[in-house]
Amino acid sequence: MIRKFHLKMDTREAIAGYLFVAPLMLGLIILTLIPVLGSLLLSFTDWNFVAGLGGIKFAGMDNFIRLFHDDAFMKSLLNNLLFIITVPVTIIVALLLAILIDKQVFLKDLFKVIYFLPYISSVVAIAMVWQVMFHPSLGPVNQFLMSLGWSNPPKWLADIHYALPSLMLIQIWIQLGYNIIIFIAGLQSIPKDLYEAADIDGANSWRKFRNITVPCISPTTFFLLVTGVIGSFKIFDLIQVLTQGGPANSTTVIVYELYDTAFNQLKTGYASSMALVLFLICLIITALQMLAQKKWVNY
Repeated sequence: MIRKFHLKMDTREAIAGYLFVAPLMLGLIILTLIPVLGSLLLSFTDWNFVAGLGGIKFAGMDNFIRLFHDDAFMKSLLNNLLFIITVPVTIIVALLLAILIDKQVFLKDLFKVIYFLPYISSVVAIAMVWQVMFHPSLGPVNQFLMSLGWSNPPKWLADIHYALPSLMLIQIWIQLGYNIIIFIAGLQSIPKDLYEAADIDGANSWRKFRNITVPCISPTTFFLLVTGVIGSFKIFDLIQVLTQGGPANSTTVIVYELYDTAFNQLKTGYASSMALVLFLICLIITALQMLAQKKWVNY
């Protein structure tokens, strides 16, 4: 009787557990897994969603062959690879600022809030502020440069050579606060005994940073590196608000090119092939990072 009672209790608990996770699982299946599988299948078709399901035509590998002969797509891929530069730059600057805030600055919480505000603010609002800042003639940035004697400063977002670096600068500014908060949490988890032992041994600040701080926060750095690289491939909102991929496709990235192809040009199958390529690129880069972390991450 006791065994049967335990079996009934285990069954009830299992049913209760499944009921609790059922809404989340349904959402995951309906809103994520099914669309992903649908996009995978559509990437091998030539389809315009306006034509309805009856307009689906199997295209095989034609979309993928066409992709790597498409100048616009290759340009967007190159821009995405350049955009990855924002990740290590953000990590390095955030680490230095986190160390300063954690050890050298009064009113730490105030500085945390100041740096974190851009991350939680509306991207549209931030984009509009930077659009004013980078205005070619009336913006504060160019006004300052002209006051220093630079008679013909860059047009920034309207310049083919400066538009992408301008967006990268804005992205670094937005992500900086999040990275600082995560690094501060990692720094505060380092045992103080290690620094005390280093002081007894006569280690200077640089040796303590290189031999204690960097190895101890390597898991935090790895986390920010992986999420940052994946996030850099998903950049869309800044480009949509500020440049719409221009000028002359100088700021087009894969997600924006995908959006334009799917919803403006109505080439759903071709856009799905871009999504699959983007997924594979993120998967490969993440796998390489996972392999590399075994040599430099200390748990």
